[in-house]
Amino acid sequence: MSYVQEVYQALVARNPGETEFHQAALEVLEALEPVVAARPEIQKNGLLERIVEPEKQIIFRVPWVDDAGCVRVNRGFRVQFNSAIGPYKGGLRFHPNVTLSIIKFLGFEQIFKNSLTGLPIGGGKGGSDFDPKGKSDREIMAFCQSFMTELSKYIGANTDVPAGDIGVGAREIGFMYGQYKRMKDLYEGVLTGKGITYGGSLARPEATGYGLVYFTQNMLAARGDSFKGKKVAISGSGNVALFAAQKATELGGTVVTLSDSTGWIHDPAGIDLAAVSEIKNVRRGRLSEYKTATSTYSTQGRVWQVPVDIALPCATQNELDANDAAMLIKNKVIAVAEGANMPSTPEAVAQFLDAKVLFGPAKAANAGGVSVSALEMSQNSLRLSWTFEEVDERLKGIMKGIYDAASAAAARYGHEDNLVVGANIAGFEKVAAAMLAQGVV
Repeated sequence: MSYVQEVYQALVARNPGETEFHQAALEVLEALEPVVAARPEIQKNGLLERIVEPEKQIIFRVPWVDDAGCVRVNRGFRVQFNSAIGPYKGGLRFHPNVTLSIIKFLGFEQIFKNSLTGLPIGGGKGGSDFDPKGKSDREIMAFCQSFMTELSKYIGANTDVPAGDIGVGAREIGFMYGQYKRMKDLYEGVLTGKGITYGGSLARPEATGYGLVYFTQNMLAARGDSFKGKKVAISGSGNVALFAAQKATELGGTVVTLSDSTGWIHDPAGIDLAAVSEIKNVRRGRLSEYKTATSTYSTQGRVWQVPVDIALPCATQNELDANDAAMLIKNKVIAVAEGANMPSTPEAVAQFLDAKVLFGPAKAANAGGVSVSALEMSQNSLRLSWTFEEVDERLKGIMKGIYDAASAAAARYGHEDNLVVGANIAGFEKVAAAMLAQGVV
């Protein structure tokens, strides 16, 4: 049994039932096989055993009172995974399916994603099984204040800087920041994704979606191609999906699908993004309300059955499976890039790679959000704000740097054009060097 296999088997035994975490760890560990073979100091110093074990795992009770006066109780999480290259950095997810396994998979991915940005940020993630859907603003505030009362004990501008994720937008960040300031009596950049009036960065809401498209643009450019004239399928209808759709449209693509938890829309003439934004962000409605002369709405099947040139999964983990991949390949898709975290199953990824489809893995392709979060941290430390154009230009440069690093690492270890392997190796090498330099800690 190889060293990598031993580490993975020990991880599964130590973390029983955490299937999402197992999946994320296996992808990374398998990609690192050639690195481990070339560098015996990795095994000698137990780097893999250390990198798959979080530095801290925090689980806590979150009691709050709903509008009917009833006491409700949720569970909160913060997994501080690795701080070798900087303070823990990663979002907070509020969703009923949140478990320790979900948070650990996300936090583990964040180590390598954050490393790829080239910025000094470590990996972490957190959240709760609280469901914000259907809750009043007062209930959201009550929950966020209770959640932050406990979380505030473990975070800080130079220790751990959370951000938003699924279920955590500007409203939730505002409530949590206010409670943190009240608890700590500190006005510091402890959260990112803040409002512009109290330390937020321009281009942060757009960053993950824009970054996804910039990364895809780099993949296409390497083959002498572009978004111009391409049909694009996107899943999801949150910030990532909508801003990816906006940028893909600006670059000459036609976005023909979006989805939410109840169904999906297909509009061959191109999605009216202003109409979708009104439905989702203003009315907080469902995509079933979207209607144009050319659109259809369905609760059956998935967006991946529509023939397109480019697919951008932006909804949630494991949303694109082997059958979806086969359909996309049959319909001659040329590029797939992940806007959500681990949205493609391992079987789907394998099919894309075998078919020579350009494939951008999440830890590289969706790193734009955390990149601009880190830029928000920089602006907070400097007590200044950059223009939208300045931040966007930095984001473009970071995404090109991520593509170049992943592509070069893949080629260096004999896996040319395999950006899954390349991103994992490039992300690992920087963290590994820092861990070796800092000793056994």
